[in-house]
Amino acid sequence: MINNVTLIGRLVAPPDLRKTPNNVSSLQGTLAVNRNFKNENGDREADFINFQAWRGTADIIAQYCSKGSLIGLTGRLQVRSYEKDGQRRYVTEVVAESVALLESRNKQQEQAPAQPSNNYTGNNNPFSQPADPFSVSDDDLPF
Repeated sequence: MINNVTLIGRLVAPPDLRKTPNNVSSLQGTLAVNRNFKNENGDREADFINFQAWRGTADIIAQYCSKGSLIGLTGRLQVRSYEKDGQRRYVTEVVAESVALLESRNKQQEQAPAQPSNNYTGNNNPFSQPADPFSVSDDDLPF
């Protein structure tokens, strides 16, 4: 059986790292992922996909990412349920097993200069990628 998900998108809110009573890192978030097509008005739509991350993956997202950060997640789909007001409710989310930071902190700050800094300069970030001098718009791709 295969249960594998790969997503690339932007965080819709600042990451919120929490610790379990056993001091295990836990993070829940939402990733905005653009659809590959435009609607009838010519606008791009996005899906908002909930995810959770644990331990080291959660720590990396919390330390290096902020609202609007472009990240890649790989993981698995998980469906869980709970009961509220006598009704059984179901939640489908991605459990992230690894994360890739897809833009430098400097590029994030250029796009959103009003975001506060978390005292990290970005110069020693082992996960940052060099800026791509050959940027290609999704509209220019043949697929």
